[in-house]
Amino acid sequence: MTVEDIMMLAPVIPVLVIHDVAHARPIAEALVEGGLPALEVTLRTPAALDVIREMAKVEGAVVGAGTVLNPDDVKASVDAGARFLVSPGLTEPLANAAIASCVPFLPGTANAGDVMRGLDMGLTHFKFFPATANGGIPALNALAAPLFKARFCPTGGITEQSAADWLALDAVLCVGGSWVVPAGEPDVGEIRKRAAAAALLPR
Repeated sequence: MTVEDIMMLAPVIPVLVIHDVAHARPIAEALVEGGLPALEVTLRTPAALDVIREMAKVEGAVVGAGTVLNPDDVKASVDAGARFLVSPGLTEPLANAAIASCVPFLPGTANAGDVMRGLDMGLTHFKFFPATANGGIPALNALAAPLFKARFCPTGGITEQSAADWLALDAVLCVGGSWVVPAGEPDVGEIRKRAAAAALLPR
């Protein structure tokens, strides 16, 4: 799959911070059943790589690693079974490692220089992060006009209420959001319900 294929699987990519590997499969199953197959497991917890391994066993799940910061994270994520990589920013060592891995890569960008650097490396799809704190929809609209070859997944501060406004932008293929899976003990019924609502968002 290309990075665009992954971004087009559903309007929302859940951004997941999971502390207990026992929660991995129930959460992944509920998300896939609800219609959100692309899952971003952030490398923010000691359990993250094991969570990726467990979620990758769920039929229909396309599991990626988020908060990928350096070449070591790229290798560890790919070895754990990540099918795509997401980073909060774009550095040359990280980009080179991600590109060399041949795994779809969605680097974080916050300004025109970030996107231009990515375009120079042959990348065309980017995370816009932190989306709300970085100026919101007006900021991304202003960036997307001159950088018209770029496509984006805004992440950071996106809510169930604001997601549709972001998805209405021509340059936006999907959004990343943590609202689908609230913190704490997972309620799979509620997760499935939230996923189903997110999967129906227009774009």
